[in-house]
Amino acid sequence: MLVLSRQRDETIIIGDDIEITIVDVRGEKVRLGINAPAHIPVHRKEVYDAIKREKMAAGGGKESKVESLAKKKPPETKTP
Repeated sequence: MLVLSRQRDETIIIGDDIEITIVDVRGEKVRLGINAPAHIPVHRKEVYDAIKREKMAAGGGKESKVESLAKKKPPETKTP
């Protein structure tokens, strides 16, 4: 994990088209402004987790192909 220090009104760039700006800092709360292309979904983690749970429930508990491939172990390589 990359950890960066930023102050109010400073920005972090991710790739070529995602900007995260520190909008406000009050006590232990930080407000972020996020500029990202419309095709990139941006959610708080708890919302993202809820969306994933709902998709799993709607699919009868089946994982998506991507999720199942991600959990699959790579083939073992034999050394001569």
